[in-house]
Order: sequence, then structure tokens, then C-alpha cells
Amino acid sequence: MEEILKNYIDKIKSHSEKYHWVGIYLYKDGVLELFPYYIGRPTPHTKIPIDKGICGAAFRENKTLIVNDVSKDERYLACSIYTKSEIVVPIRDENGNVLGEIDIDSDYLNAFNESDKEFLENIAKEIGKILSNSS
Repeated sequence: MEEILKNYIDKIKSHSEKYHWVGIYLYKDGVLELFPYYIGRPTPHTKIPIDKGICGAAFRENKTLIVNDVSKDERYLACSIYTKSEIVVPIRDENGNVLGEIDIDSDYLNAFNESDKEFLENIAKEIGKILSNSS
């Protein structure tokens, strides 16, 4: 499983030069835990309670969230002074339950659009199937 998730992170990162930080959080025991392999600057947020941050909001709302300017969103948990925008995409099982998330930060404002959302939601579906079949 570890190698599969690493490959997905690499695939996501190579999709766009706007993707400066790419990680996958997996839901476990009431928190979102950062998969050990990610691409980008180090983050202090290796575990995020589901009632915190944009990642927590995407989990609770069970929907993709695009934040075009993180400085204007009070939910944002600062990881880097360079981050300007973020997209968080839930990874779901076949019943729609959230198993984790794809989280991407960009150093550009308004970095994410419908094309990014569609690409990432398709990746999240693939990962969701794999995670569901491995448990």
C-alpha cells in the first residue's frame, strides 16, 4: 500500500507545476494522519483533528474544498508563509465514507480550477477503491 500511495503522490505532483505541496491524509482514530511520504516543505501538521483546518472542514462536509486565498480563510492552518491557495479532496469508500484526503498547497493565488478538481477527484476515487479493497 505504501508504494501505491507514493506513486499517486508523485503522479499528482507531476500533473502541475502549481502544486507545491502534495500529501495524503488518512483518517484514523478521529484524526487525519499525514502519510509519511509527501512532496514539499516540511509541515507541522502531521495530525489534524477533524474539527480543525480546511482539511477538517472537507472531511466534515465530505466535499472538495478550493480556497483561492488562504489568508482570507480563518480555517486555514498555516504550514508555510509561501502558501497562497489550497485544495482538499476527500478520498471515499464505495459507500461515500471519507477514508482520507488529498491535500495540495500552492504558492500562487487562485491556483486551482475545475480541471484540477476533476483530475484530483478521479485520483481520489482510484485511491478510495484501493484503500477499500485493502482493508
